Amino acid sequence: MALFEHLKFNSDGLVPAIIQEAATGRVLMMAWMNRASLEKTIATGRTHFWSRSRQKFWMKGESSGHTQTVKDIAFDCDGDTLLIQVEQAGAACHEGFHSCFFRSSLKDGDSIKVTEERLVEPEKIYGKK
Repeated sequence: MALFEHLKFNSDGLVPAIIQEAATGRVLMMAWMNRASLEKTIATGRTHFWSRSRQKFWMKGESSGHTQTVKDIAFDCDGDTLLIQVEQAGAACHEGFHSCFFRSSLKDGDSIKVTEERLVEPEKIYGKK
């Protein structure tokens, strides 16, 4: 596949993937992909990732039902970062927010504010918080 010839996976065989909502341009999340998860994403049209903490392959929404349908897969000029545009169903964040980027630093840098409403409580997604 020509795409893989252009990608530079890190020493762990991973490449960062920025997940962006196609309709709005909003960045929803960042996750890691290995070759197998990218191949599965391409084959199914649903995002699949590699969890570094759990050392496991996973599909976005496999436990929550909050899936991502792939609209476009792009990569940067260095080939070391993916940009995947998706149609998001439900919350992209495991904390129940539409985007994982739901907090912003205030000007003083000493405090933060939550910038969006929580869509669902995490325990309703995963059965625990």
